[in-house]
Amino acid sequence: MVNSMGEGTCTSFAMKKGLDAGEFVIANSMVDEALVAEIPSRREKNAGSRCVISMNSSTTNIRDPKNPSHVKMFTFDLAYWSHNGFVKDPDGKLISAGPNSKYAGQKEVFRDLGQGVLDSAWQGYNATLLAYGQTGSGKSYSMIGYGTNRGIIPVVCEELFKTIQNQEKNKQYQVTFSMLEIYNEQVIDLLSKIKKPGGLKVREDQQQGFYVDGLKLVPCDSYAQIERLMEQGTKIRTTASTSMNATSSRSHMVITIQFKQIFLKEDMTKQSIINLVDLAGSERQKSSGSEGDRLREGTRVNLSLTTLGNVISTLAEAAMGKKVLHIPYRDSVLTKLLQSALGGNSRTIMIAAISPADMCYEETLSTLRYAERTKKIKNKAVINASSTAKLIKELKAENCHLLSRLAGLGNSGKTVADETKELRCLLAENELRIQAIQATWEYRLEEARKEWEQQYAAVTQERWMMETFPYLVNVNEDPQLSGVLKYFIQEGSSDVGQSSSNAITLRGLGISDKHATFTNVDGKVMIIPRDKCKVIVNGVPIVVKTKLQHLDRIILGSNSAYLYIGPPTDRTNEDLSRYDYDFVQSELAAAEGFSVDKLGPANRKDGKPDPSVLAVFHDYIKLMPLVAEANQMSVELSKDLKLELKVKNLASSDSRGYDLQKEINIKVTHKVTNQVWVWSKPKFINRKFLMEELYQRFLDGEDVLVDKESDPFWDPVEVIHLGSAHIWLQSLAYCMKLEEQMEILNSEGMEEAIILINIIPCFPNGRPFGEDDMVIDPLELLGKRIDLQVHILQCLGVKWIKEVAQRGIQIGYKVYDLQSSLYTKPAWKNVNPKIEELVQFSALKTSHEFLNYLQKNALIVDLWGLQEGCEQPDSSQQDMAVTSEGSIIIDNPKAEMLSHTGLNTENQIAELYQKLLKLEQETELLRDINRALREENVLLKDKLKQCEIEAHQSKTLKSATKNQTKVIPSASKDTRQVCNSRISCDAEFAKALKAFYQRMNVIRGQFLKLKHCRPPEEDNVQLLRLFAERQSHMLKDFGEQLESSMSKLKNDVALIIKKKRERLAYNKS
Repeated sequence: MVNSMGEGTCTSFAMKKGLDAGEFVIANSMVDEALVAEIPSRREKNAGSRCVISMNSSTTNIRDPKNPSHVKMFTFDLAYWSHNGFVKDPDGKLISAGPNSKYAGQKEVFRDLGQGVLDSAWQGYNATLLAYGQTGSGKSYSMIGYGTNRGIIPVVCEELFKTIQNQEKNKQYQVTFSMLEIYNEQVIDLLSKIKKPGGLKVREDQQQGFYVDGLKLVPCDSYAQIERLMEQGTKIRTTASTSMNATSSRSHMVITIQFKQIFLKEDMTKQSIINLVDLAGSERQKSSGSEGDRLREGTRVNLSLTTLGNVISTLAEAAMGKKVLHIPYRDSVLTKLLQSALGGNSRTIMIAAISPADMCYEETLSTLRYAERTKKIKNKAVINASSTAKLIKELKAENCHLLSRLAGLGNSGKTVADETKELRCLLAENELRIQAIQATWEYRLEEARKEWEQQYAAVTQERWMMETFPYLVNVNEDPQLSGVLKYFIQEGSSDVGQSSSNAITLRGLGISDKHATFTNVDGKVMIIPRDKCKVIVNGVPIVVKTKLQHLDRIILGSNSAYLYIGPPTDRTNEDLSRYDYDFVQSELAAAEGFSVDKLGPANRKDGKPDPSVLAVFHDYIKLMPLVAEANQMSVELSKDLKLELKVKNLASSDSRGYDLQKEINIKVTHKVTNQVWVWSKPKFINRKFLMEELYQRFLDGEDVLVDKESDPFWDPVEVIHLGSAHIWLQSLAYCMKLEEQMEILNSEGMEEAIILINIIPCFPNGRPFGEDDMVIDPLELLGKRIDLQVHILQCLGVKWIKEVAQRGIQIGYKVYDLQSSLYTKPAWKNVNPKIEELVQFSALKTSHEFLNYLQKNALIVDLWGLQEGCEQPDSSQQDMAVTSEGSIIIDNPKAEMLSHTGLNTENQIAELYQKLLKLEQETELLRDINRALREENVLLKDKLKQCEIEAHQSKTLKSATKNQTKVIPSASKDTRQVCNSRISCDAEFAKALKAFYQRMNVIRGQFLKLKHCRPPEEDNVQLLRLFAERQSHMLKDFGEQLESSMSKLKNDVALIIKKKRERLAYNKS
């Protein structure tokens, strides 16, 4: 979308997405906005993502992947599509594949957006271009570009100087360039090699508004000079990102070009400020914030982006005529610097980058809504033209005013130190500005040119060294920052680490002063780790001297990744772009034994990738380095925490046996107290940012002692879900008793304990059913009362308590339509605790749904781990409907209806949708039952008709002889014998089936034990031999019992058939 904030119009906005190399930009007449779709990320491709965005002229539709019929529509003036329909030309540029292609590349985006920025600058208007969207959606690709596909910023700069060269001689043109980064509300000058603690200060001037005090402004007279400055800024940004342990996707980059046109004859100056802003990733709180966390969201990392959203919302309300009392520009550094761009003197364009992938649906929808608000903003831009002499005069007048204020402070005897200091600073700044205006442009340009020549010489030297020596090149999560830093390994020995005395100085989390040593002898490069320092080569940790090969991947410390480029003789023409950040992390995961196969089948039945499995795998890869960094910070800050990645529901299923949705959790263990927490992915990411803030204070030498309520490394003790067991309920539909000894398995499929549980059909008074009370057809129970007793006897071999004896457990389960789970009483400090809890449930009028539940579902029994001081689940049975006998009522539609009245509309819709699906399944079941009943009805009608005919015939045979009269009752007797014979056979067959079913239940239990039996983790041959022997015996027993059961069933059926045939033969005779 493209919309622009100009005079008489509203703000401009552009949106961008990344699935396939492509973009789409949408524009609206109210606001210049551009919606752009980029080349798909490798992560999205590998996850088998589908496109949920479609465009038709100015309309953009987004389809809900979970409910494809649910489509939302957004309308803007312009839209660029670059999802597909492109090819690479010989120079590597992406161009349209043909006349029928909708593809729009970087050239088209610049034509409609970048050219507008340039035109505004030449007219004397301020111009701003903002790029907004989630991380990885292509913001930086639109702004900076990649390789030969240059983005808006470099093309704007190049075209500006091309136009200057063709202008008249009686005009003078002055271009200054600055580049800064905002991270965690600190401003970092990317053109200065000196890092000021706490960052640069943002101050306010009456005429120019907010500005950055001390920011380096470099005069430029060519595009080549700006290109070199951008390279320098990117290098400093990469170094700062590594040393500060900052994530580039959470920082804002602002490039400012001050363009001044001096008309010598008219003594007139036109000045334009061009702001080019690459905003931080716009991930919503749900996916990357503090959802469910007791601590504030994301510290100051997200403050600027949050405030930007608040400012845009407030300005949009004001544009619609609503009364607005306050616009929160001053609440963040970013909004201070963008005040004029958002609601003042600027023509502004915003590019909104969106991902069309189904896995990014929520983020994309959020960005589209953001664009809707932005396009309502109205700006009033004016031409910035003034006399140079007039400007100097105004500054001198302001200085006189400041001097008088200072004199007033002195005469009145006030000792307002802070105000005096502020006034003197403003006075000094104005004096510097007057000197800058009066100083000749040529002098300033010459000074900048000298510095540029020094940088150019350093670049030339670096290129020569790249062609001579082996070296390391950095690999960064942000593709724009990869390949920026190079460290050369010269002949001899080179120490690497934090110390400045090393041949190679590296900053980064977990890197020691003397971390490792490289040796380069006769073209052979070796790496030697120092003092147990962490060094990983190609995913494998090393502890001894190791020879490096060309294109080896090296990780030093927690997560500083590098690609080794061998000597020139070892190099090949292999494409280095494949060795990106994801490649390094995937290799590390594979070496640790984690792969897509471990998560389950990566392909569905139709052969296509399973997006849910691949998405979890990529989440794991993404979180690996963050967990490594958090562990290192814990070590350096003496927090004694160990963080581990775990896959929730890796081997878990729901009550019907279907796999549960997998997701990544982080298990946190205190190494001293053995306390355990489990953090969700969003909570961990939020805590990680808070840890970084605390760690930065530690690096700056500040006090890092905080109370535990504010400590990101601390949480109150909580209950931990250890695992679950599935008790299949099919036997209960036939009123048969269940006696189970089941393994409780954790989410990874490993045994946590064994539970002894009985589920017994019974009478209302609690007396268990006997064999005579069993039913052949579950439909016999329809509409009748069913009572069940759940008796949990004991838990055996609880690993949770084996590890720490002071721990405890509780068992929880939820039966059918109960609104909450039931919990046993806590059991502490016992590896084999006796539970002995019995609860009776009653279905007063059994429904089809409940019978279906018994036949197809399992009762899920959850094991919960208790820790000292944790809040235990409530084991009381309050607020549950009970019978007069004290049984808990289940299969109660009225209670279910009442429980839903308090839900909000969104939950109701989701629940109604699930109910609809359930009703469709139940309707299909009823159809089958109805069909069977109709067939049975037809047979009964035929039999009835035949009986009526026989009865009629018997009445009409009154004149028959005595012998004939004797035959009729004999025939009637034979008929009764046949019927009795059939009933007897059916009963015997039912008994045989029941016996077979009971034996198969026992066999099923043995099969589950075999399935979940795991070999010992210790590398002990004796234990492995014993395990193999036990498995062999269990397999043999399993096979013998299965064969015996089948043989018994065959014999029983054969005997029944034989008896039936004998009776039939007897009756015929």
